[in-house]
Order: sequence, then structure tokens, then C-alpha cells
Amino acid sequence: MPLFEAVVNSIHSTEEAELTPEKSFINIEILHIKQGNLKFHSDTPEIIGFKITDNGIGFNDKNMKSFETLDSDYKIDKGCRGIGRLLWLKAFSNVRINSIYYDNSGEIKAREFEFNKHGINNLSSDTINDKNKIETIVYLEGFLKEYRDAVSKSIKSVANSLFEHCLWYFIREKGAPKITIFNESESIDLLDIYKENLHSHVFSETIKIKGKDFKLIHAKIRSKAKRQHVLAYCASNRLVTEEKITGKLPGLFGTLQDKKGAFVYACYLSSIYLDERVYSERTGFDISETIENMFSKTEISLCEIREKTLVSSQKYLCESLDNNISKGRDRIDQFISDKAPHYQSIISHIENKSFIVDPSATDKKIELFLHQKKIEIERKLLEDGHQVIDSYENNNLVDYQERLKNYLQMAADIKQANLVNYVVHRKIVLDILEKVIQAEKAGKYVKESLVHEMLIPMGKSSDEIDYNSNNLWIIDERLVFHNYLASDKTINSMPITDDKSNRRPDICSLRVYENPLLISEKQTLPLASITIIEIKRPMRNDSKDNPIKQALTYLKKIREGNVETANGRLIPESANIPGFCYVISDLTPSIKEQCELFSLDVSSDYMGYFGYIKHYKAFVEVISYDKLINTAKERNRAFFEKLGLSSL
Repeated sequence: MPLFEAVVNSIHSTEEAELTPEKSFINIEILHIKQGNLKFHSDTPEIIGFKITDNGIGFNDKNMKSFETLDSDYKIDKGCRGIGRLLWLKAFSNVRINSIYYDNSGEIKAREFEFNKHGINNLSSDTINDKNKIETIVYLEGFLKEYRDAVSKSIKSVANSLFEHCLWYFIREKGAPKITIFNESESIDLLDIYKENLHSHVFSETIKIKGKDFKLIHAKIRSKAKRQHVLAYCASNRLVTEEKITGKLPGLFGTLQDKKGAFVYACYLSSIYLDERVYSERTGFDISETIENMFSKTEISLCEIREKTLVSSQKYLCESLDNNISKGRDRIDQFISDKAPHYQSIISHIENKSFIVDPSATDKKIELFLHQKKIEIERKLLEDGHQVIDSYENNNLVDYQERLKNYLQMAADIKQANLVNYVVHRKIVLDILEKVIQAEKAGKYVKESLVHEMLIPMGKSSDEIDYNSNNLWIIDERLVFHNYLASDKTINSMPITDDKSNRRPDICSLRVYENPLLISEKQTLPLASITIIEIKRPMRNDSKDNPIKQALTYLKKIREGNVETANGRLIPESANIPGFCYVISDLTPSIKEQCELFSLDVSSDYMGYFGYIKHYKAFVEVISYDKLINTAKERNRAFFEKLGLSSL
């Protein structure tokens, strides 16, 4: 900003001298730390200051008096409030100025002085006779370290930043002086950057807002640097502030395209109305964002200026915006086709005016966009359901039939999307689980806790676990339904038993069936079953650890504790409640040995063991990880194939 202020002051100085852009110049030299003749460093050396030279009117008596006056209004018509020079001292310890100029009598004078935190020092003035030396040099010296470390050292970066700040002067009718920025090894003309980055023409127009004229300059900028689409507010021939407008027009995302290539859009807005209301610091305007009181019919708000300007911007960019909208729609269609078919059925219910995304958006952003639209459609479905009922109750049969038809179609599409979403979720879970159980590069396998978390969150009970977090269907579809479920909880914390054991089953489930057993005309007995699941680390071969015995012990403990339903209803004869024990483990030698000790039979595919343990009145099944994934895939294969997911 201090450099920008100095350059803009030089632009104004050339204008005050009534020089045409062709006859005026501003040279900016970047001063680097000297590194001697030995080039040990490949990087560009640090910037320690700037030297800005122009052939403008210079520090004549009037300008010098204005410089000495804080908050001077001498150049108020140019947006100068006499405080910009204070920015110099924010980042530089000293400013040195040498100025050769014409005084009021036509004589050529030279004035030199320094400006720092102590004020103006070493002021001197002489008369000279060299007409060819009309110039003013501003040295910004002593670049403070905190700012020096933060600024880019590249001349291209400095030039591009300065160009973007001064772009307004290049595209306005007057044009800009010849501005050159250089160092010891390189030189850049900002006019070349202008020609390189701006398309062949800009478009100007004037709009009226409540009787006030606002001039708009629409510019298409071909910039190599990343740049946002902006609305730039100007006052008194100066850029005051820029507002990012990416996404504020349908299709205004990323770079736009036209017949001449890619570009970013900038709209420069100027008006006497803005000139009169710019803050003295030139950081904004004394204009309310919105006006809702008695002055709303006469006063103009920033919101109103923005809205009116964007209407013009949309007309100017219409072809490019439509092209971006079309690309965004193609991006959504491709995403749905390849990765998210569960959203296909809701597409017809999304309004075209809101069906707009950035073509370069990530899969995550596309997914979030579609999910949000699905929520909106579901909310509308609920509202429409009430309207259908109202139509029927009001005996408006024609309206009722039409509303009912539309409602049923939307409801069918939403339910279809929910079902597809659930099937896709299953496919993703199985794919992740298949990768999780594989050995890592070091040959190690994941701990059983990770597998456990994939099946169901640990340390939770059924009243804390979201339905969508329950992936026990991988083991057995029936496990999704339960009266009570505990994951990695101690037995004494379970409300379904009063046993005081602090043992901790991996997963425990109580299922109470809807059809009770009638034992008399006045009494019914709830039917129930208990399931215990033990999970072992993939490829763990530990003869000391007997997961089958652990599962049976947990089952016995729970039965001995007077089993109740989750709502406290006692289940008589709890010792005889059917028990099902699952052990998820690879069939290592130690596991096979334990299966044989309990006389379990090997399955026909040799990927598991099963049997009934009479002493414990329990069915036991040992399932290898390969069998677990394969059987889950087989159960869901038909659904995956219908959705085209089998190859993903």
C-alpha cells in the first residue's frame, strides 16, 4: 500500500502538470540488499526500499504546503485527503524526496527533504537552470522487517500487484502514464501487462440509480495469476475497494470463457455520488449497506448499488455465464453417473435457476450441493403433503387430484433416492473394510478396534448410536434390529441384566420379538434372543486368547443376571433365552484348534466353523474376514449390479 500510494500520487502529479499519458512517465526501481559480486544465493535478495521517479508537477509551494498539512483538502477533488503519506511511515523508517519543478514565476527550483516519525527534516531549496531535469524522486527507505519478510521479492509479483491496483487508470478514458518497474537485472512495463492481461476492448455504460448516474466499465482480464471476479468501487479517479462477486451471479465461477479464451471479470464503478461519500482514509464509503427507514426512497444503499450493477454485469457476461452453467450441469451429470446414482431420481425436481455449480468443484462440494437440494426437496414434500390434505378437506377435488398426483411422484422419487443411497453406502463400507483387513506395507495388520468401529461405534449403547452408524448387517441382517445393543460396554452397565460383572463384550445385542408367547389368557411371555459378537485382530494367532470361550462366558453372565427388556420388562426363564455367538477372526492355527475343542463343524467353503454348544444352549459361528466380506457382497450383489456398482 505505501508503494501504491506513492505511484498514485505520481499519476496525479503528471495529471496536475497537464501531461498526456504519452508524455508522462513513472519509473519504479526496486532496491535490493547488495550481495556483492559473489552470487551464493539463487533466490532474489530481499527488498529494502523503492525509488519512485515521475515527471509530474513536483513539490511546488502549494504541494509542499499541502504535504506539511495533516488531513489537507488541497487535492480533495482527486480523492486525496492528506493522510496517504502516513502509510509510508507504517512500513518504512524514512522517506527521502528530491523534487525539481517550475515555481509560480516560471523558475526551475529544486527542493529536498526527509520525512520520518519526527516530521519533515533537512529541508532545502535552490534555483537551478536545467529544464531537462524536471522530475520528482521519492525514496522509500528502511523497509521494516515485519513487512519486508511478508512481501514477495519477485519483480513480476510486485509488478502484477501494482498493475491490479492501478488497473482503473489503464482502462479509464484518460489512460495511464508510462509506468515502468525495474531492478538491476529486469524491467517490466505495466502497459505490456495491460496488453497481455486485458482483452482487446472494455465496455462502458452508465446506469441510473434513484436519479444518480453511475458509470460502469466492464473488463475481461486474462491474468496468469489467480484472481477473483470483482466489483471495484472507485472515487475521485482512485480505486477505493474491491468486492469479490464470485458466485453472486449464476455461473460466475472460476475463470470464464469467450471466443478469445479464458478471463476473469472486473467491473469498475464510479460516480459523483461515490466521490462525495468516500472515507478520508479511502478504505470505504459512508453509505449504509441497507436502508429501510423513511429515507429508503431517496437515499441509495450499497446493496442497491451492488444489485443494479450486477444486473448489468449479467447482461454483459450472459454468453460466458450460460457456458459455465452448462459445464456445471455436465459436471453434476457425470458425478451422478459415475459415483452417486442415488441422486438421479431427484434431478427432475431441482429448479433450473438453482441447479448451478462451479464446473471445477470437487466431488465433495458436488455431493454437498446435491445433498442440500435433496433436503430442500424433502422439506417441500412435507409441505406438499399438508397441502394435499387441505385440498381434500376443502372439497376441492380437482386441485386435490392434481396435487396428489404430483405429491406421489415426488414421494416415489425421494424414496427411491433414499434406497439407492443406502445401497451405495453398503458398497462403500464393504470396499473400505476389505482394504482395512489387508496387511500394511510393514506387514502389520490393523487392530481389532478399527474393525469394531467400522461395524459399530465403540463405547456406545443403542440409545446413543445413529441408525446409519450400524453396519452389523455385514455379519447378519437381523442384527440391525434389536431392543438393546451395547458396543464395548461393561456388563454391569447394561440395563438388560443385573449381573455385576465388569467384563466387556465387544458387542452385545438383545432382540425382543413382536409376537409374544401366550402362556395364559391373562399373561404373555416376551420372546427374545441374545447375541454376543467377539472381534479379533486380522491374522492374530494367539493360543492364550480363546474368543469362543469369551463369548460364551459373556452370554452366561448376562443370562444369570435376570434379563429384562430395555424398558425394564422382565423376561422369565432368562437362563433359557436362545444365545447366538459370533467370532470374527481369521482362521489361524490357534483359532482352528479352539474350534475343534468345542466340536464345531467346518463350513462347506472351509472359511468358517459353526455348531451348537449344548452346555451353553448357544449357537456359535466363527467367521473368517474373507468369508465375512464375501458373504456380505453376495447378499447385496443384486442391488449393486442393478445400480451399476459391481465394477466400482
